[in-house]
Amino acid sequence: MNKSFDKLPSTGVLRQAQDERQRIGSVHGEPVEPSPERSRRVHSKPTYSDGFPSHFDKCRGNNVSFIFNLFCGAAGNRMGRIVLVVLALVLPGLPSMAADTPDDAASNEESTHEVPRAPVILDGNTLFLLRGASAFPAERRAAEVAARIAALAANPAFDPSTLKISASPDVTLITAGKERVIAVFDADAVLESVDRGILAQVYRQRILEAIAAYRQDRTPDALIRHVLYIAAASIAFAVFIWLARRAKGRLDAILERRLRARIEGLASQSYQIVRAKHLWGFLQGASRFMWIALAALGGLFYLEFVLINLPWTRLIGSRLFDLLIDPLRVMGIGLAKAIPDLIFLAVLAVVTRFVIKALRIFFTGVADGAIRLEHFEADWSWPTYRLLRLFIIAFAIVVAFPYIPGSSSDAFKGVSLFLGVVFSLGSSSVIANIIAGYTMTYRRAYKLGDRIQIGEHMGDVTEVRQLVTHIRTPKNEEIVVPNSLILNSSVVNYSTLARQGQLVLHTTVGIGYETPWRQVEAMLLEAASRTPGVQTEPPPFVLQQALGDFCVNYEINVYCDDAQAMNRLYTALHQNILDVFNEYGVQIMTPNYESDPSEAKLVPRDQWYLAPAKPAGAQGKAE
Repeated sequence: MNKSFDKLPSTGVLRQAQDERQRIGSVHGEPVEPSPERSRRVHSKPTYSDGFPSHFDKCRGNNVSFIFNLFCGAAGNRMGRIVLVVLALVLPGLPSMAADTPDDAASNEESTHEVPRAPVILDGNTLFLLRGASAFPAERRAAEVAARIAALAANPAFDPSTLKISASPDVTLITAGKERVIAVFDADAVLESVDRGILAQVYRQRILEAIAAYRQDRTPDALIRHVLYIAAASIAFAVFIWLARRAKGRLDAILERRLRARIEGLASQSYQIVRAKHLWGFLQGASRFMWIALAALGGLFYLEFVLINLPWTRLIGSRLFDLLIDPLRVMGIGLAKAIPDLIFLAVLAVVTRFVIKALRIFFTGVADGAIRLEHFEADWSWPTYRLLRLFIIAFAIVVAFPYIPGSSSDAFKGVSLFLGVVFSLGSSSVIANIIAGYTMTYRRAYKLGDRIQIGEHMGDVTEVRQLVTHIRTPKNEEIVVPNSLILNSSVVNYSTLARQGQLVLHTTVGIGYETPWRQVEAMLLEAASRTPGVQTEPPPFVLQQALGDFCVNYEINVYCDDAQAMNRLYTALHQNILDVFNEYGVQIMTPNYESDPSEAKLVPRDQWYLAPAKPAGAQGKAE
């Protein structure tokens, strides 16, 4: 057996088998004479005759490797290489032939997933994948290899049979004459889990097939055939567009004939809640969208077919459909992965909405008086509800944030940070007004319908919002006051004590020193008693405010229970004061003067109703 093995042809594969035979023989104690070539490589890794590193370095002592090499040698060089390629791709995965430890296999698998690779593409066809390095990225390496292969294929003087493989201990080169096409390293073989020499043979075969296809696609017969295909596709696409337009026209006619009248009838029956114009426009828009989508899809298929049939644009054509489908595919995959999170968000939204509805029902009862809480005003119900609703929504957002698809991405975090900065910079005054509004509410400074005065503005509170308060003046002017301004200003509320009949209205008159003060007080009290709307309990009272240079200032104070009637009560009180003082002949010393006039400045009773004034009785008869 040994003699027959030694007499086999000295090919590259058989030389490796001889080396393996000598190694195995030495292990079993057989005296085997090493070959001269073997002795030259005693201090280096075993290689094939053409420099490939031995695929069986890790299989020392394994008789299966010897049988395998023996079979390859007996089958001849070409057949041996084919069998070697097939078995080398299969055997590394078998547990019985795997010499690597589990840790090594795991590290190899991990490196396969972690190392980025790029495809070598020629005429839109991927030949193989190449890895890269930090200083030489995979994309750049693949592009340069593809450019060299394309240059060889485009060179009519290049003979593919001259594509050779040369090996060294560190690298295997595929060359075309003196030009290097690709260098195969041990790291490339590790990623593919095959021997470096076998991987180089696979690369060479792929390159030969790609060059042959490249030249075949550019022959005159092939180009004429592809041009005919494109012409036929153009005619088919034109017919398709024509048929689609006719179908759209017929569809519009059917919609016009069968649905237009029904839509108008539906609009009249719904009292124009559903407008016929809008519904009809929606149907027409749907028909137009279907036509555009169908035409765009047909045009996409047509353009892809044209580009693929031209070898110069085949790469663009092969990627054209993916450019549109890949975003949809990515979104679909992302949606499928996010389904559990979306279910959680849906459940959280339902629970949050239920809690908010329950709170709304509760505080509605508080506002209506059906539910009474001790030391809790009914006016506080809606502000409290809004605060609790805000807290519940904020808590729900905090809980839901980790489950929002894409929330952990840097883009989402960046946008969130940007919005937070913008909100914090632009909402300082808004937040101040909101806080001021709630502060004024819980301070019970006023409520809807109260007559208040803020600064120089006086009127009735018509609406209290989170940011502003609306006031309507007696002149029917709408004034919008920011809540922060109200918080920093004095608020006079006339309605708080008016509801208890304790609001005091007061006015001042100046009377000369010659008039007894008791008479003046009696006249002022009589004028107050004549004024309708003035409370008798507590009774009106008079205060002497000052002893002026020319007169004594008397102030009449009356109680009322209607703050909205203040202006009317003041007018009636002033009218009665003038009447009473005229009746008793007492002169009101306003404006101030330096000397008494020759005649008292009084209005005689018979001149009270000079034209155009009419007595009260005569005015009633005229009406």
